[in-house]
Amino acid sequence: MLIATQRQIKRALKDARSYEEWRDAAHAWDALKGLDRWRRQDQSQQYDYVSIRSRLDQLRSLKARHDSRGLLYTLNEGIHGNMGGMGQAGLYGHARSGTKHLIEDYIDEIVHTLEHLASETESDISDDEKRDFFHRASHCFGHSAFMMSGSGSLLYFHVGVARALLEADLLPMVMSGSSGGSIVGSIVCSHTDDELRDFMDPQALVDAASGLTRNTGVADPVDLEDYLATFLPDDMTFQKAFEITGRAMNVSIAPAETHQTSRLLNATTSPSVLMRSAVMASAAVPGIFPPVTLQALDSEGQRKSYLPSRRWVDGSVSDDMPAKRLARLYGVNHYIVSQTNPHVLPFVTDGHRKQTSLGILGSAGRRATREWFNAVTMILDRADKRNGVVTQTTSLMRSIINQDYVGDINILPDYRLINPTKLLSFPGEKQVKNLIASGERCTWPKLEMIRQQTKISRTLRNILQQYQTDIVV
Repeated sequence: MLIATQRQIKRALKDARSYEEWRDAAHAWDALKGLDRWRRQDQSQQYDYVSIRSRLDQLRSLKARHDSRGLLYTLNEGIHGNMGGMGQAGLYGHARSGTKHLIEDYIDEIVHTLEHLASETESDISDDEKRDFFHRASHCFGHSAFMMSGSGSLLYFHVGVARALLEADLLPMVMSGSSGGSIVGSIVCSHTDDELRDFMDPQALVDAASGLTRNTGVADPVDLEDYLATFLPDDMTFQKAFEITGRAMNVSIAPAETHQTSRLLNATTSPSVLMRSAVMASAAVPGIFPPVTLQALDSEGQRKSYLPSRRWVDGSVSDDMPAKRLARLYGVNHYIVSQTNPHVLPFVTDGHRKQTSLGILGSAGRRATREWFNAVTMILDRADKRNGVVTQTTSLMRSIINQDYVGDINILPDYRLINPTKLLSFPGEKQVKNLIASGERCTWPKLEMIRQQTKISRTLRNILQQYQTDIVV
């Protein structure tokens, strides 16, 4: 009977049609395996449960005594996402329905305390002092970003991930994307939540691609631009998109010429650039699609070339996951990654698997191989004194192999082998719907981890928004 029940729950997890169905099956699995008891127990070698329990009791005691000064001092002692190691990925990979109740209770208490201090009208803490505290707390705690990899036609997996985050009200306000990821991110960051629910409906996406060339080789750039026109108006700049949604989209592009540097286009660095031209550049696969000259709107709203002497190609070849740049621009220190790059998938994991001795040796071997590859290609560069094809090729290969393709929370497809001949063509209706469903299904097990690890930063952002009229990222 136990085996039958276990099989039934596994099938329910696999066949769930919504997050609610998946969550019910996850709770049933944890109850069957005794993992609900693990969640109720404080003890674990993976985090400092004694310190977390002590701080939780202290906050509750101060709140019961209405000691606002004491609460402020306690929060000032330390408010960050990995207090006592409670942000460790392993703590979220044990039970399917969530992590330790102690961690969830502590995070909830922090949130309630922040909201209490923000709403308290009769206290000896001035509004200026509160504002200063919330700004410092937000700066110290940091922010989350949602990064979408290059993907070609697999971009519909990103759509599924974004749909799941949207329905759970967990979409970060900072996003980045290259190639296919830039298409999805630009759509998300230029439309309101209500509009997105219509735009990201699987059937609506299928209908938008009706009449385009499918599965007959490489997609035509003209067809791609026509497809984008359905979602991105001709006059949609990065600045305009930010003003509409408050979401900061960042598009990675790479230079077509040697010795130029890659760029990250957004409302801060390039507010007047038209998003559609940025996406076309980021999706221009070298050697297959022609490089793109960016377009922008001048001060009078007229269309003109942006950096007319420069042409740009697929951003994933140089900066698929621009984590360092996002950290510098927005104070991001927590990354949710939707990764579909075919050459990356066989070598990455979701971060929850225990590292075996063989795995440690394998990682060391890959690092050593990368260093040898870098050394050999740099020697080849010196031999190519005219900076010809050899230099261009080795530079491109180094930029690909030296990138970091993962983040703190990694959402990976439930497949690894992909037909490369289909990556640059428009997929059919069945494949579109399957990819979207796969993206949602692979996101559901990560939603509680995302919810807990971003709850404090989302609360601080909402509080700061009350203090100022400008959009808080």
